[in-house]
Amino acid sequence: MAEPRFDATSIGEMMLRLSVPSGRRLETATQLDVYPAGAEANVISLLARLERKTSWVGALPKNPMGRLASNHLRLAGVNLNNIVWHENGRLGTYYVEFGESPRGIQVTYDRENSCMSKLQPDDLDWNTLLDTRLLHLTGITPAVSSSCREIVKTAIQKAKEQKVPISFDVNYRQKLWTESEASETLLPLIKEVELLFCSQADAIRLFNCKGDMHQIAQSMLELSQARHVVVTFSEQGALLWNGKEWLHEPARPTKILDRLGAGDALAAGVIHGWLNNDLASGLRYGVTLAAMALSQYGDMLITNKAELEKLSQGSSSLSR
Repeated sequence: MAEPRFDATSIGEMMLRLSVPSGRRLETATQLDVYPAGAEANVISLLARLERKTSWVGALPKNPMGRLASNHLRLAGVNLNNIVWHENGRLGTYYVEFGESPRGIQVTYDRENSCMSKLQPDDLDWNTLLDTRLLHLTGITPAVSSSCREIVKTAIQKAKEQKVPISFDVNYRQKLWTESEASETLLPLIKEVELLFCSQADAIRLFNCKGDMHQIAQSMLELSQARHVVVTFSEQGALLWNGKEWLHEPARPTKILDRLGAGDALAAGVIHGWLNNDLASGLRYGVTLAAMALSQYGDMLITNKAELEKLSQGSSSLSR
């Protein structure tokens, strides 16, 4: 049997992030920082930078905004042959104000009627998408539209039929749907996946998990019957549990410049290790990449395999 064409593939929505620096307000902004973003694209582009063969699938408009988004994926080395290009339509956007306590970060979405929200299951080349060692999905896509929900359900069904392992990041977005809607929809989708990612906050509010780190991870494993569960605990790092072995990596110290994209970076690191059949290294990669993401501007982390290997061993800088 031939080796899969890709190491990892994914489906999701890309948007443009328009942000102002910490301390500034959107209503008085005179200029905005522009970054393409999307949870699945963040993971796939980072894996490509780590020399993995990847492909991202989604819908983009044939206009400068769509090309800007795809150019960032191309620069990372992602295969773009399965993008569905729309002659008409729009790229969703979201606006970000970075702020310190007591306000914190503020996000305003403008993503209704995007090209991705109108994508249908029949629009996708499923054979190519599933020609992979791992399919990565998130809980954001089912919240975008009813057709996107069907796309994720179809993807999971087809992947299981073809025995393609699935990675799923819960990634709850409260501005897209309610906790009850998310819980009801996501619970059947996360059943028996290979890798399940969930934050402590999402485990508590969506799935009513209680207790300490180990109890929450155990509850998520029992709920999902996933092969491996990775639960993130902010400053306490990440915990991986598969019913046999506990793996824990504390968070790496870092200077926070941009809070967005850290969870996606962690998922990419774990997947990178999983692809090497080494989840212990994967968890170490994950917390290292999450710290790096916090210290860089933009949702898409820019790094490389050599830098990750060096920094994940504990060195704070590379040799000259």
